[in-house]
Amino acid sequence: MLDAFTMLTEDLDHPEACAWDPLSGCIYAGGEDGQIYSVSLDGDVAVVAGTGGGILGVAVDGSGFVYACDEGRREVVRVEPRSGQVDVVSSGTADRPMIEPNYLCFAADGTLYVTDSSDWDERNGAIYRVAGGDTTVWTTALPRYPNGCCISSDGAWLYVVESSRPGVSRVPIGVRGEAGEPHTVVDLPQNTVPDGIAFDAAGGLYIACYRPDLIYRLSPAGSLDVVAADPLGMTLNTPTNVAFAGADLDRLVVANVGEWHLLIGDVGACGAPLQYPILS
Repeated sequence: MLDAFTMLTEDLDHPEACAWDPLSGCIYAGGEDGQIYSVSLDGDVAVVAGTGGGILGVAVDGSGFVYACDEGRREVVRVEPRSGQVDVVSSGTADRPMIEPNYLCFAADGTLYVTDSSDWDERNGAIYRVAGGDTTVWTTALPRYPNGCCISSDGAWLYVVESSRPGVSRVPIGVRGEAGEPHTVVDLPQNTVPDGIAFDAAGGLYIACYRPDLIYRLSPAGSLDVVAADPLGMTLNTPTNVAFAGADLDRLVVANVGEWHLLIGDVGACGAPLQYPILS
């Protein structure tokens, strides 16, 4: 199914992640020198801000602000795309500063969940909860390089990739926002490095793999199927994160951190709608 994808743009600096903004009708992505890019569905690119760090995961709120994990600054920042203003959202807690903030996603109530991958071999990863201006360590129960994350459609679970495990787990979100005990969703072959995840509207979970160059879909029934694979690493080149885009969420966008491009394609599915809370 590799031929389902076409080049959206080749003008980005090793993009790690991508996020669809329904308000502006564009895709946001980041660069390794701190660039925040706006990319239209026609492939037009603009640099809307620079953080001076290195951008990993990105997310968008209901007012069009872009939130980004900046590994260079070891912070989560908020970017106002129209002015380019950059503000710090979180750098962790006093007891546990962020080491490598990697990915983030919003819940309906505006809570922001942030994975801190930390060190590959140390099993010292954590997940933060940012709510009401306060940051807490939400859980350390998924320590093996926690990476891509997303909220289930019913808002009851946070799905999290552990890249060095490798596999995906889900953590129940309690009535007071507390983390429950993780449940394994899928264990992946030991020669894979999963990175980013996204749900389609039918409940399928798309898993982009940094190694090898492929994208899986885990069906609601538990079948793990290959959506696209590239043994040569020329079209898919270390794909890291995926996001459904377009007015009908009927196109899958793929960030390729090994190169300078975003891919876009029709995989025969529409994405599950994300949460875009309006924050004060």
